[in-house]
Amino acid sequence: MIRLDNLTVSYQRHPVLHHLSGEFKKGSLTAIVGPNGAGKSTLLKSLLGLLPIEGRITLSCARPRIAYLPQQAEIDRSFPISVLDCVLLGFWQISGVLGGLSPSSMDKAASALRAVGLNGFAQRPVGELSTGQFQRVLFARLLVQDAELILLDEPFTAIDSRTTSALLGLIAEWHQQGRTIIAVVHDDTQVREFFPQCLLLARQAVAWGETAKVMTPEHLQQAKLIAETWEHNEADPVPLCEIAVDL
Repeated sequence: MIRLDNLTVSYQRHPVLHHLSGEFKKGSLTAIVGPNGAGKSTLLKSLLGLLPIEGRITLSCARPRIAYLPQQAEIDRSFPISVLDCVLLGFWQISGVLGGLSPSSMDKAASALRAVGLNGFAQRPVGELSTGQFQRVLFARLLVQDAELILLDEPFTAIDSRTTSALLGLIAEWHQQGRTIIAVVHDDTQVREFFPQCLLLARQAVAWGETAKVMTPEHLQQAKLIAETWEHNEADPVPLCEIAVDL
């Protein structure tokens, strides 16, 4: 589904991802893990074409067939929109910004809300929802998009265990349907139990493959040491006057 060739992404000339090469197979279910600042969210945004990159990303599906769930912290819930209208935004790539919605689309949105346990919430403002309820709304929007590739950025952060279990069930269904799913996940137990494939990042690929072979104490320690090195270097940069130059 996706091939990365020497992918490097930088912010203000500081590399956040270094020379990343590998592939996500079609129909795979992969967790992206790693310390804070490891480039996990950056990788997802790069796959969406939102960031300038060096190297190459090759996708086997068209970008309109990609669905993306951002972190909740990046979403402004103060905008006055209902639960149903938020779900209907999932159809925008089909209908266009000004296009109308068919009765079939309305039925699919209602069905998606039932699937995530929010039947009867259609007209409620999203600003009145709990964090878990709002995450269910975002998953309902993913459902109506019917995407081949689904990118999830921290889908289980700050939500209750019941909601997490329900959303993991939806992800398992998508996997069984042959969709390709890539999720940034922080809970090591969830990664080991629910994600067959794993990419451990520390601004570079520490390990990539079967989860049991990636999530080893040795690999996790290696990622931690790499993170400590870059945190030290960024916190205490070498003054220019102390850099020796051979002429």
